[in-house]
Amino acid sequence: MIYRSGRPIRAGHIGPRISLGSVLRLLDARTGSYAEISPARPGLLRVRADVPAAAAGPEITWLRVLLVADLLARAAELRNLQVFTVLVTDGEVAGHLPAWERAAGALGIHPPAGHAGSGGASASPDEPADVHLADYETWPGDDRIGLAVRVGAAHIHGAGDHAELITDVLTGSGQDPLAIRFALMSFPAHQPANLTSRVLASAHQAVEDWRRQVARWAEQPSRPIPAHLAKMVRSSFEDLDTVAAIALLRRLAHDESVPDGAKFETFLYVDRVLGLDLPSDIGKVS
Repeated sequence: MIYRSGRPIRAGHIGPRISLGSVLRLLDARTGSYAEISPARPGLLRVRADVPAAAAGPEITWLRVLLVADLLARAAELRNLQVFTVLVTDGEVAGHLPAWERAAGALGIHPPAGHAGSGGASASPDEPADVHLADYETWPGDDRIGLAVRVGAAHIHGAGDHAELITDVLTGSGQDPLAIRFALMSFPAHQPANLTSRVLASAHQAVEDWRRQVARWAEQPSRPIPAHLAKMVRSSFEDLDTVAAIALLRRLAHDESVPDGAKFETFLYVDRVLGLDLPSDIGKVS
């Protein structure tokens, strides 16, 4: 089982084409510098994601680790790589996996291909990982792993506690789950993410606005993605820089020099990694 991250494409359209190349870089926790990902097996990227051992249930930092794995998989698949992600937990954490998986699914996070740990079945976890993701508190310090990526903790301030927010995600009430995904992506992955009421409200508004705009732009003739935008998209995806990608879309939405058809193509292409379901209002907005 591998991640698949296809997105809807309107009738008669074959989708924008941006030559991304094969380079993917992430911040290596060992060196403090960005390093290129080099899969040990050609065409296959193996990712290991460790979740916080102390978590008693669905928790924002845990979801953020899986979100980074999901973003990496989406970016890798645009480069024609298959991605095999193993979720690694301890016995206590494994007992809460069903609730966690529901919360992750609500945030558009593809399920891992396998789970390893004392509480679950193994999915070849002993094979070397090309990329190892973990938060700062649960970092195992294993020198045998591949590229080591530490994910910053996520916190909620002034917006209720973790349990309240996750309950909203699981029940589909309250905050749009994909707005929570947007909010987490608004911070560099290796830095803390402070989800204040203002951050969550801004994320919710941006997702709503972009969906409406994409629906309107879909009615206009298709235009190719301008070269300068394609270059910025390549740059942000090479480093998995969601902050830069979001900033690009914010500027583009109000750039009157870019035709609506080109905006549509750019937003849809970037959304293949961001995973905000931006085409969802097509056909609903008059």
